Amino acid sequence: MVMVTKVPPRPAPARRALRLLLATGVTATSLLAVPATAQAEDEKSGGSTLTVAVSQSVDSLSPFLAQKLVSTSVHRLAYEYLTNYDVKDAHPIPGLATEWKASPDKLTWTYTIREDSFWSDGRQATAEDAAWTFNKMMTDPDAATANGSFTANFRKVSAPDPRTLVIELKQPQATMTALDVPIVPKHVWEKVTDFSKFNNDQRFPIVGNGPFVITDFKVDQYIKLKPNKRFWRGAPKFDELVFKYYKDGDAAVAALQKGEVSFVPNLTPAQANALKTQKNIRVNDAPGRRFYALAANPGARAKDGTAFGNGHKALLDPEVRKALFLAVDRTTLVRKVFQDHAVEGEGYIPPRFSSYFWKPAAEQKRSYDPARAERILDAAGYRKNAEGRRLGKDGKPIDLRILCHATDPNDKASAKYLQEWWGRLGIGLKVDCLDSVSDPWGKGDYDLAFDGWSVNPDPDYVLSIHTCGTLPATPKDTGATDNFICDRQFDSLYARQAVEYDAATRSDLVRQMQSRLYDTGYMNVLAYPNALEAYRTDQIASITTMPEAAGNLWGQDGYWSWWSAVPAAASSDGGSGGSSTGVIVTIGAAAVAVLGLVVFLGLRRRSTADDRE
Repeated sequence: MVMVTKVPPRPAPARRALRLLLATGVTATSLLAVPATAQAEDEKSGGSTLTVAVSQSVDSLSPFLAQKLVSTSVHRLAYEYLTNYDVKDAHPIPGLATEWKASPDKLTWTYTIREDSFWSDGRQATAEDAAWTFNKMMTDPDAATANGSFTANFRKVSAPDPRTLVIELKQPQATMTALDVPIVPKHVWEKVTDFSKFNNDQRFPIVGNGPFVITDFKVDQYIKLKPNKRFWRGAPKFDELVFKYYKDGDAAVAALQKGEVSFVPNLTPAQANALKTQKNIRVNDAPGRRFYALAANPGARAKDGTAFGNGHKALLDPEVRKALFLAVDRTTLVRKVFQDHAVEGEGYIPPRFSSYFWKPAAEQKRSYDPARAERILDAAGYRKNAEGRRLGKDGKPIDLRILCHATDPNDKASAKYLQEWWGRLGIGLKVDCLDSVSDPWGKGDYDLAFDGWSVNPDPDYVLSIHTCGTLPATPKDTGATDNFICDRQFDSLYARQAVEYDAATRSDLVRQMQSRLYDTGYMNVLAYPNALEAYRTDQIASITTMPEAAGNLWGQDGYWSWWSAVPAAASSDGGSGGSSTGVIVTIGAAAVAVLGLVVFLGLRRRSTADDRE
């Protein structure tokens, strides 16, 4: 049995408490609308604005469809999940559920839903909202697009009363305290007829029960949010939170220097070094929770067996994939591209997650060895012609393509090294840098791609995206797969870890999965980048990192950074902090190894450096 006690909410200031009391009696009057009284109150509250620069386009504001990191991070702010992650060490803590317990056979889980969670339109959040959310995902394939892996093993979900949620499983499931699924208001979403097309971006404010309310959105311009005055843990301190889109990273840094934005993530080492000397700017350099990888197209195909895309046939040969990675000098990439603000990549799970971190044994490891790569290609029948070009089995020179994120300087810099290293093997490489790699990637029209994911404290999700079950149903459909990998041995290990409750046994299975993924050569982890980010101290007086000891602000598990942030003006007036750490220092990559990570702009899919991540 697993029991969790209630966590007392953070006391809200008297002004916010009064607003909360005034607001809770208001009922919804229209789809996705906040009552006029609340709107008027928000409009009058203006003042402090926390502006965050982002470089990623939003794919959808629907929690059922969103797969990009920026989108899912916004949902973490707008909707409660059943559980949250502790800011210190990422262990599960109450969210919408105050406690939970499992039956002796681990097949029935009962969650107690808190009484003090209200939707931003005034209605109380109940177990029925959670049951409806999960049942919709279980019965409508379109509603399962983003997070269907969490409910695939659910047999039945019910709400016997407003405070009780019961989930019955087909077999034990290890992720029941880490269901990263936004719970939505039934009275709003039950009016949606087509979940494949409804992007939740036409009427504002959007009804939610998280610490913020989404109030406006313009494609590739901004997302605006206001504090949810009814949030049970207490309203955020800033009067407005804005995610402002910048295609160019240098432009975002310039805006930070001018005071036009409050925070910039994903800095290059050069940018971080320059900002360290700037007045009123603090740089945070902390161990990361992402990996940066090289993905090889395994031959895109659908569940129905139909092959599609135009991936290079040579990459279907494991000897070619092995040779290519043997010719990649990861040490040089860490030193030259990341300027030592990263750790050399090995296993799929970053070292920050010590319980699951894996590294290959000496005899298994593919260290930089271009001479061996040459021998492997020769032995496999890929000979060089008179011009030094490596020939495929069809007798034609091997020329590969790699998808590159145009907004990520790391991709561009790494690609130049790959061109040089693989050129010595006699293999050509064309670099396709695009604003969005989603279209060619989803169509299987690529040979290789720079890939990267943020990792949750529970690794189930980032492992699930490499299972056969996440392939698209047909070539015309969208699956949850990352790279079209379908390996029966990997799937068997995934199925075993998913039902394993013993922590040590499950950790061992996860390490075996990483070993298998490493050996197939379809996912080659190059580095674990540090979180390099900066904010203005004359706008943000204090803010909480996760983990508190040496963690990141951007891409947290939960909403701690933006919920805790205190405006500089409020701090000087003696306002309460809401932050458990007001001091952020620059930290080396090896400063700490703790459990933690993803989701604020934490986990999910394609399109930029911090997304595909």
